[in-house]
Amino acid sequence: CEGAPFLFAKEETSVDFAFFITLFIIGFVGSFLSGMVGIGGSVINYPMLLYIPPLVGVMALSAHEVSGIGAIQVLFSTLGGVLAYRKSGFLHRPLILYMGSSILAGSLIGSYFSHFLPEKGINVVYGLLAIVAVILMLIPKKGQRAEADGEVTFHKGLAAGIAFVIGSVSGVLGAGGAFILVPVMLSILKIPVRMTIASSLAITFLSAIGASAGKVLTGQVMFMPALVLMAASLIAAPIGAKIGQKINAVYLQWALAVMITATAIKIWLDLL
Repeated sequence: CEGAPFLFAKEETSVDFAFFITLFIIGFVGSFLSGMVGIGGSVINYPMLLYIPPLVGVMALSAHEVSGIGAIQVLFSTLGGVLAYRKSGFLHRPLILYMGSSILAGSLIGSYFSHFLPEKGINVVYGLLAIVAVILMLIPKKGQRAEADGEVTFHKGLAAGIAFVIGSVSGVLGAGGAFILVPVMLSILKIPVRMTIASSLAITFLSAIGASAGKVLTGQVMFMPALVLMAASLIAAPIGAKIGQKINAVYLQWALAVMITATAIKIWLDLL
């Protein structure tokens, strides 16, 4: 009938609209939490983007597509968080320089070679990183400081080496690596909590540059969904960062531990 093409187009437009609204909500929630606890958002957004769209009846995304658009989202959510922290005094520039340059190189390599991995392989990488992050969060941290009570020093070679490894592995996911970077900075490098949260956003931003470049070069980025997540990130991340500066640092740590644990359990249940 003559009206059929119009009805089909109308239905397709409705599905697209629902899909983009779903993406915006996911991006907003993930970016808000990422700004609040100093992560790029991938630890939350990866499973949300993978599971929620088909759950609510809109277009499903593959692991490669999720990692591709997630890389763009992390890039802009961390940028928004860094801008919110720029006058806070918590950004440790030498730490950002050493770890940021190494993680940028690692993430570019990891993201470029990720297109050789099957879907399940990407999920396995996510599950392994989540387990490591949970373990690090549960290790007792003797002498950890919420605030800096003097000059903060760190082992430059160790920081750069750890950052390169994190970037190489997290680049596979299109992630900035902050969900494992934060516990490493707290547990191994002994950086104060608030300085870790702020500086990790800047380091993850540099990591996301490499991850995004690798994903774009290998054709893993869906640009319209990525733009939706980008818009949500620029709105939500600064809000989360400002709220995070007013919340007790211990609560922020527990929030991060709970989020990582929940996503680790979910991904491994699906893999088994």
